[in-house]
Amino acid sequence: MTILDTRLVPIRVAVLAAVGVLASALALLIAPSPHRLGADRSGEPDLAARVTDVVDGEETGYRGLSVAFVDGARVETATVGDLAGGPRFEIGSVAKPFTGMLLADLIADGVVRPDETLRDVLPEVRFDDPAVGAVTLAELASHRSGLPRLGGGPTQVFRSAWAALRGANPYGEDVDDILRQAAETSVGGGRGDVRYSNFGMALLGQALAARTGTPYTELVTERVLRPLGMNDTTLTGADSARGSTASGRPVEAWSGVGYAPAGTGVRSTAADLAKLVTALLDGSAPGADAATPRFADDESRIGYAWFTDDGITWHNGGTRGFRSYVGFDRDSGRGVVVLGNTDRDVDWIGRRLLGDGDAEPSAAGPGLWQAAVTATLLLFAIIMLPTLAFRTGRAVDRLRAVSAVLSTVVVLLVAHRLGDWIAVPPPLWAVAAGVAAAGAGLIVFRWRDIPTLASGPAWMRWSGLAASAALSLVVGVAIW
Repeated sequence: MTILDTRLVPIRVAVLAAVGVLASALALLIAPSPHRLGADRSGEPDLAARVTDVVDGEETGYRGLSVAFVDGARVETATVGDLAGGPRFEIGSVAKPFTGMLLADLIADGVVRPDETLRDVLPEVRFDDPAVGAVTLAELASHRSGLPRLGGGPTQVFRSAWAALRGANPYGEDVDDILRQAAETSVGGGRGDVRYSNFGMALLGQALAARTGTPYTELVTERVLRPLGMNDTTLTGADSARGSTASGRPVEAWSGVGYAPAGTGVRSTAADLAKLVTALLDGSAPGADAATPRFADDESRIGYAWFTDDGITWHNGGTRGFRSYVGFDRDSGRGVVVLGNTDRDVDWIGRRLLGDGDAEPSAAGPGLWQAAVTATLLLFAIIMLPTLAFRTGRAVDRLRAVSAVLSTVVVLLVAHRLGDWIAVPPPLWAVAAGVAAAGAGLIVFRWRDIPTLASGPAWMRWSGLAASAALSLVVGVAIW
C-alpha cells in the first residue's frame, strides 16, 4: 500500500460508513411494517368495547376486525381497526358449511341421498381408482372420504407452494380441473376417519351441481344464500377488503370456481353471516340439519361440514390475507362471527366472545421456524459482501463479486416479503441493507485491484453468473 493509499483509508472508511447509514435510512422507508389493530371503532359501541377488551395486549398482527354477535333474535355488529376497503372479507373455509347445508337441503327434497356415491352422481367420470367412485356424498361432507387435502398430486403441491411464495392465488382451478383430478386421484388409507380435505369439499359441491344441472355458484345462491337474505355474500370474486399477512405483506385475492364449494373466492360480511347463525339457531335455515353432529374424531364431532366441540358448533376459515370464524351455542342461543383482514387467526376471539375464557390467543407471527429463517437471511445479507470484500487471492474476482451482490439483493427481497416481522424487529432489515450496501461499496473500492476471473473455466464461470442473474431476476419479480 502506498502512502497515498494509506492517507485515503480514513476517507474511504468515512465514505463507507456514510453509505451504510444512508442506505439504512432509506431502507427504513420501505422496511416491513407489521399490522397492529387500530383504535377506530364503528357499529354497536358495547360490542366494539368487548372486542377491544378481548384483544387487549394482542393487537399485533391484526389490522381490522369485523364482528357480529347474535343473542336470540337480537344481532349486534361492530368493527375495530382498519377494514382496508370495506366490510366484505374473504371467508375461506367458513363457506364449506354452505356446501354441507346445500347437501342437507337436497337430501330433504329427495334430489340426492347421503349414501349415493360419486360414481352414481358423476357417471361420465372414469375413475382410475374405483375406491374414489365408491366415496359417498356424506363422506365428502364430513371429511371422511380418504381423499387428499388437495387434488392434482405433486403438481398442485408445487403450485400452492409457488403461489404462497408470491402471495398469489393457489386455487385457480375450474370445474373441469376438479373432475379431471377426481378421475386421476386415489383414496388414501384414512377413509372413514375425519381428515380435512379441501378437494373433497370442492368435489362434493361440483357433484351436487352436476346432479341438479345448475352451476354450483348459482345452486348454493338459490337454495341457501338467497332464502337467508345473504345478499352481501358473493362467490364470484367481487370487490372486497384488501387482505395481507400479519407482517404487512399485501397478497392477491383468491378466486376460482372449481374450489368455490370449499371457500375459494367466497366473500361475505359479519352482518350477512349473522343471518346464517340466527337461522341455524332457530332452525329456519335451509339445510339446517347439516349442523347436526353425525360422526366423531378424537376431539370433535362433525356433521355436514360443521364441527361441534364443547357445546359450540363452528367452522373457521383462512386465505392468504384473511381469517374468519363462525360459531354458535344452541343451549344459550348465542352465536358469533369474527372476520379479520390479515392471516392471524381469530378463532380465539370468537370463542372468548361466546364465553370460553380459556381460549388461548393465537400466535401473532407464523412461528419459531420462520423467525429463525428470517434471522438467518438477515445474517447472510450482513456478512456476505463485507466478508467477500476482505478476501484476497483466488478467493475473490469480479464475477464472484457480482454474483454475491445479486444474491444479497435477492436475500433481502425474500426476507422483506416472507420474513416473520412480528418476532424479528423490522429495523433489523434496514440495518442488514445498510451493512450490505457498505460491503458493496468496499468491493467498488477494490474493483481495480481484483481480476475479472481468478479461477475456473471461463465458460463455466460466465454461465454461472448468467444463471445467477436470471434466477435472481425471476425470484425478485415473482415475490415483489
